[in-house]
Amino acid sequence: MVDMSGLFSRDRSAVGPGAVHLPDWLDPGEQRALLDHCRAWAKPPAGLREVLTPGGGRMSVRQFGLGWHWFPYGYARTAVDGDGAPVKPMPSRLAQLGRRAVAAAFGDENAGYEYDIALINFYDATARMGMHQDRDERSDAPVVSLSLGDSCVFRFGNTETRTKPYTDIELQSGDLFVFGGSSRLAYHGVPRIHAGTAPAELGLTGRLNITLRVSGLGA
Repeated sequence: MVDMSGLFSRDRSAVGPGAVHLPDWLDPGEQRALLDHCRAWAKPPAGLREVLTPGGGRMSVRQFGLGWHWFPYGYARTAVDGDGAPVKPMPSRLAQLGRRAVAAAFGDENAGYEYDIALINFYDATARMGMHQDRDERSDAPVVSLSLGDSCVFRFGNTETRTKPYTDIELQSGDLFVFGGSSRLAYHGVPRIHAGTAPAELGLTGRLNITLRVSGLGA
């Protein structure tokens, strides 16, 4: 079957109140630079790890944090469920990228947030993310989500239940998704990765998802 997806334009869309998808937001050069940084940040100490759930299971997505370390279900300044090392600081370039993303989604007047968390998830071809809410922060600032590598099905739902109604959209390399306001606590997940769809020039097998958040936790 011939892939014809590149023949059709992908337009900005509102997926819900306060939830915006901006396709191709990062150009190829920005994607390569961000990937290079992520590869450096993912190295030990406090690097990429498998995440254990409270029930003893393992998440299929591997993860590391910058600024704060997330573990089910809270934040710490050290990799408490990893090697115990201090978490790497939040890079100023990512904090600036978060403000730029919010301005692109909602206008410059909304770009004053101080993003101090980056959670970076790596999906191989079989990885999934179940429906969940991002509710471990003490801030209602919008969540900024950036995609690199393989495309995925991103499922964006409602604030009340993990089940329908929800909307499935395709996130491709370079796409931006921002959700805040009344959609800030919407359930969302990734039920499928489209393996082998990453841009060849990026040099990435799999998908990286960079999510930027405001912790509200202070110093």
